[in-house]
Amino acid sequence: MIRVLLIAPIPALRLGLRALLADSDVEIVGEADRLDSPDLSDAEADVIVHASASATRLDLEPDSDTGSAILALTEDRPTVQALAQMGGVWGALPLEASREELLAALHALSEGLVVSAPQFINAQSAPREGDAYPALSEREIEVLGLLAQGKANKQIAAMLSISEHTVKFHVSSIFTKLNVTNRAEAVHQGVRGGWVAL
Repeated sequence: MIRVLLIAPIPALRLGLRALLADSDVEIVGEADRLDSPDLSDAEADVIVHASASATRLDLEPDSDTGSAILALTEDRPTVQALAQMGGVWGALPLEASREELLAALHALSEGLVVSAPQFINAQSAPREGDAYPALSEREIEVLGLLAQGKANKQIAAMLSISEHTVKFHVSSIFTKLNVTNRAEAVHQGVRGGWVAL
């Protein structure tokens, strides 16, 4: 059972999330309009789901440690960048995420994986203070995503309309930046760094 805290400033959002997560292996252990609510003082969760409109930012400082994974349901790219800078286990999905996407994200986060919708990946690609790796370029992120799908260099070249030689160059650059020696390690680090979406 995955223990979840629901944080949303709008009651209808919380109600909708409860309905989406009903009849699943998720237990809602608390809910409130903000993370620092006194109602949550005794709640222990595996994942905090923070749903907000674009104008409502996640109420955490960069050095906050909640002890739980955080899943932001948002359309706000700066919120995703702030989560990426915090480090730890986090995820970001759009507000219109389906039940299946939400449950898959909660399972991945409970296992310690970083989760991100494709539209947020570039929001995380800027260098961050304390990063272990240099930032990947947009093209390298595209190539890494295709590596994660098991595509061969020739297939990647055709899909991106570039030469196979250029693909090999990008793969080599990814390996160097992520300090890995093979595709499986690159994909693993890509998931951990938030460059590869599940």
